Amino acid sequence: MPYSPFVQTAEQLPATLPIFPLENAVVMPRTDLPLNIFEPRYLNMVNDAIASHRLIGMVQPDPGLQGKVTPVYRTGCAGRITAFSETSDGRMLITLTGVCRFDIGQELSTIRGYRLIEPLWSRFLADLEAPPNNSDENKDEILELLRRYFKINKLSVDWELLEPLSTLVLVHTMTTLLPLEPAEKQAILETETLPDRTRVLRSTLEFGLRQSSHTSRH
Repeated sequence: MPYSPFVQTAEQLPATLPIFPLENAVVMPRTDLPLNIFEPRYLNMVNDAIASHRLIGMVQPDPGLQGKVTPVYRTGCAGRITAFSETSDGRMLITLTGVCRFDIGQELSTIRGYRLIEPLWSRFLADLEAPPNNSDENKDEILELLRRYFKINKLSVDWELLEPLSTLVLVHTMTTLLPLEPAEKQAILETETLPDRTRVLRSTLEFGLRQSSHTSRH
């Protein structure tokens, strides 16, 4: 069953997609990412997206590669512009809501300053579907790890908002919002199935807790 009233089928996903390379900024399906847009090329990108399919591909720079243009990881996630406002000093404040992940195919030329690619959607079309009924089976374990993680890192959270979330939205929201390393966020983003994404987040939180505990003893 499709979950989005605006992008319901693979056929509605665009054949070309602008990408926005930004370190440590990940949008996941069904989660929101606020962005402050001020560079002229990215203002062009936002305006062009609003005038067409409203989708922008968020990708992270890949520190392991070098090139004339900023090398990026092969996998990103398309977010739909679900809110925007213009400021008096020429900026745009937008909210992207994650729709579907993609692999980068061919990069295309553009005269508008921003980068444009042919997205390969096939690996991640399950992002358009509702998760199965048994997908919340690991939720309590993730919540308990989060309670410990927030406490040891002295982070505040509204548990009344967090606890009712499905496992999918919980895992995706934490991937977007937690102060994880860019490579850790990328590892979760690239993992195809929800059970595997849940395991990667759990391992990441457990590693962070061990590191924090070790640091606190010295």
